[in-house]
Amino acid sequence: MHTLATIISFAAETAEEHEKSKTPFYIAGATLAVWAVVVSAIGITQPNFPGTPGRTRLVYGISIVLVATAMSMAVATAG
Repeated sequence: MHTLATIISFAAETAEEHEKSKTPFYIAGATLAVWAVVVSAIGITQPNFPGTPGRTRLVYGISIVLVATAMSMAVATAG
Protein backbone atom coordinates (compact mmCIF):
# COMPACT_ATOMS: atom_id res chain seq x y z
CA MET A 1 0.00 0.00 0.00
CA HIS A 2 2.82 2.39 0.90
CA THR A 3 4.61 1.55 -2.36
CA LEU A 4 1.53 2.44 -4.39
CA ALA A 5 1.20 5.76 -2.59
CA THR A 6 4.89 6.49 -3.25
CA ILE A 7 4.51 5.71 -6.97
CA ILE A 8 1.41 7.88 -7.23
CA SER A 9 3.09 10.70 -5.32
CA PHE A 10 6.18 10.52 -7.52
CA ALA A 11 4.05 10.57 -10.67
CA ALA A 12 2.19 13.63 -9.41
CA GLU A 13 5.40 15.48 -8.49
CA THR A 14 7.07 14.85 -11.85
CA ALA A 15 4.16 16.25 -13.84
CA GLU A 16 4.56 19.71 -15.25
CA GLU A 17 3.04 22.44 -13.11
CA HIS A 18 0.79 23.96 -15.79
CA GLU A 19 -0.50 20.60 -17.04
CA LYS A 20 -1.01 18.02 -14.35
CA SER A 21 -0.73 14.36 -15.24
CA LYS A 22 -3.83 12.26 -14.73
CA THR A 23 -1.74 9.10 -14.35
CA PRO A 24 -2.00 9.02 -10.52
CA PHE A 25 -5.80 9.10 -10.78
CA TYR A 26 -5.80 6.36 -13.42
CA ILE A 27 -3.59 4.15 -11.24
CA ALA A 28 -5.69 4.77 -8.12
CA GLY A 29 -8.96 4.29 -10.02
CA ALA A 30 -7.79 1.08 -11.66
CA THR A 31 -6.59 -0.27 -8.32
CA LEU A 32 -9.97 0.51 -6.76
CA ALA A 33 -11.80 -1.16 -9.67
CA VAL A 34 -9.68 -4.31 -9.41
CA TRP A 35 -10.26 -4.41 -5.64
CA ALA A 36 -14.03 -4.11 -6.19
CA VAL A 37 -14.05 -6.99 -8.68
CA VAL A 38 -11.92 -9.22 -6.42
CA VAL A 39 -14.04 -8.52 -3.33
CA SER A 40 -17.23 -9.10 -5.33
CA ALA A 41 -15.97 -12.38 -6.78
CA ILE A 42 -14.92 -13.66 -3.38
CA GLY A 43 -18.19 -12.50 -1.84
CA ILE A 44 -20.24 -14.28 -4.49
CA THR A 45 -18.34 -17.56 -4.17
CA GLN A 46 -17.91 -17.55 -0.38
CA PRO A 47 -21.24 -17.02 1.43
CA ASN A 48 -19.58 -16.28 4.78
CA PHE A 49 -17.03 -13.77 3.40
CA PRO A 50 -15.24 -12.06 5.11
CA GLY A 51 -16.08 -14.29 8.05
CA THR A 52 -14.73 -12.67 11.19
CA PRO A 53 -15.14 -9.14 12.52
CA GLY A 54 -11.39 -8.59 12.11
CA ARG A 55 -11.48 -9.50 8.43
CA THR A 56 -14.55 -7.34 7.95
CA ARG A 57 -12.69 -4.34 9.38
CA LEU A 58 -9.72 -5.15 7.14
CA VAL A 59 -11.87 -5.22 3.99
CA TYR A 60 -13.61 -2.00 5.05
CA GLY A 61 -10.29 -0.35 5.83
CA ILE A 62 -8.69 -1.28 2.52
CA SER A 63 -11.79 -0.14 0.66
CA ILE A 64 -11.88 3.20 2.46
CA VAL A 65 -8.19 3.84 1.80
CA LEU A 66 -8.57 3.01 -1.90
CA VAL A 67 -11.65 5.22 -2.30
CA ALA A 68 -10.00 8.11 -0.45
CA THR A 69 -6.86 7.74 -2.58
CA ALA A 70 -8.84 7.75 -5.82
CA MET A 71 -10.84 10.77 -4.68
CA SER A 72 -7.77 12.72 -3.64
CA MET A 73 -5.98 11.90 -6.89
CA ALA A 74 -9.03 13.08 -8.83
CA VAL A 75 -8.94 16.42 -7.00
CA ALA A 76 -5.15 16.71 -7.20
CA THR A 77 -5.05 16.09 -10.95
CA ALA A 78 -8.04 18.27 -11.82
CA GLY A 79 -7.42 21.42 -13.65
